[in-house]
Amino acid sequence: MGNQTAYQSLTQTFQRLHRFGHLSAIASWDQAAMMPAKGNEARAAAQAELQVLMHQLITAPELKTQLDAAAQEELDAAQRANLREIGREWRQANLLPAALVEAKALAAARCEHAWRSQRKNNDWQGFLPNFREVLRLAREEATLLAEATGVSRYDALLDKYEPGMTSANLERIFGDVKTWLPGLIAQVRDKQSGERVIQPQGPFPVEKQRQLGLEAMGLLGFDFDGGRLDVSSHPFCGGVPEDVRITTRYRDDDFVQSLMGIVHETGHARYEQGLPRDWLSQPVGRARSMGIHESQSLSFEMQLGRSRGFLQLIAPLIRKHFGDQPAFDADNLARLYTRVQPGYIRVDADELCYPAHVILRFEIERALIDGEIEAEDVPALWDEKMMAYLGVDTRGNYRDGCLQDIHWTDTFGYFPSYTLGAMYAAQYFSVLRKQTPDLDSRIAKGDLAPVFDWLNANIWSQGSRWSTDELVARATGEALNPAHYRAHLEARYLG
Repeated sequence: MGNQTAYQSLTQTFQRLHRFGHLSAIASWDQAAMMPAKGNEARAAAQAELQVLMHQLITAPELKTQLDAAAQEELDAAQRANLREIGREWRQANLLPAALVEAKALAAARCEHAWRSQRKNNDWQGFLPNFREVLRLAREEATLLAEATGVSRYDALLDKYEPGMTSANLERIFGDVKTWLPGLIAQVRDKQSGERVIQPQGPFPVEKQRQLGLEAMGLLGFDFDGGRLDVSSHPFCGGVPEDVRITTRYRDDDFVQSLMGIVHETGHARYEQGLPRDWLSQPVGRARSMGIHESQSLSFEMQLGRSRGFLQLIAPLIRKHFGDQPAFDADNLARLYTRVQPGYIRVDADELCYPAHVILRFEIERALIDGEIEAEDVPALWDEKMMAYLGVDTRGNYRDGCLQDIHWTDTFGYFPSYTLGAMYAAQYFSVLRKQTPDLDSRIAKGDLAPVFDWLNANIWSQGSRWSTDELVARATGEALNPAHYRAHLEARYLG
């Protein structure tokens, strides 16, 4: 060790964790995008082994001594922020025994792998035994974290993805949304019922969709030397900041879904590619929270991608790949991309219906983790809330109901991030438009620099330097204010 400071010793350990995390991320991407089915057992075992190894590293007894010593050392502001984030990760990991970490990884892999066929077969009863085990372990984890931090079980899991956020705060924010969202959806559907929307006429060959997607990624500034585009059953952005892996899925009768999916994932990717390079191996160099991550993909997809200016910019590219047809007129594309139609599937939901899907999941998963309901209660609650919030009947349709998401096979506390992200994104663009009054006409001309420059300066380059509230306040002048979100939706859909 020589003359190393305690802080330097900690950063070395976290650099090792970062490199193991790199391997784990690429192996996970491969599992979702490339791996043949028979590889699953071996991959799950290898990933679980790697998780145990990483857990041993972060729970080594000497880290406690180093953390205490580093707190007394002379550090600059960035190092101090890094020490804060190291401490946060260390505390979370040390509250969980290695046996629980391994059991969770294995149960999640088993549940997720079986879910793939169970969802196709509408087989809720088949899914239930694996799901019960995942839930049991999630509650065990939540209990350990909650006892140590003095918060509720659900808040303890929420804090992993949204540091500082509480379910009380979410209930207030989402409770407000529930008072105006159903009325706004009804109002907009009434308004749109008189609009003529021309549907694009397929088929749209997958290879041409792929080329269009790659061009869109180029427009959006994706660095192809530091990432790639592939296919998976559930679109995601994975990999690592130096090698970002985006996936999408294609249907030859609909290019709209894959194109906006790619725009969405490119937002995640640009955040990863824009994180502070000098700090990448350290916790302070990571994305701030899942809500902030989602605010990047929704800045790209909802604020930018579905704006009239961007659709004017992309219309010629759509014509280039699929030929000319009346549906590809920019105004028609704008109507197409802002069509409000309540449906079953969250990932296909329009911008207005999407938060209802998220609120429903938040309410169910909070009740599950806090022990108010059991796994077998999910379908009935799901049916009731889908009908109340969106007027959609899901009875008996598990495939398009409570089996549609991959998340509950291994993760609780994540769903609120999606709507928090939409709220943050609306707040950014409210400020951006004030600072750049001609933003929309610049976007239409292909000048997207004001958007990227602002996000890079205020969000990407900041990593985890600040708390979420402070990051947002520094960028926009105030912490999260959901009023911007409502104003954005009313302006776009009723304006």
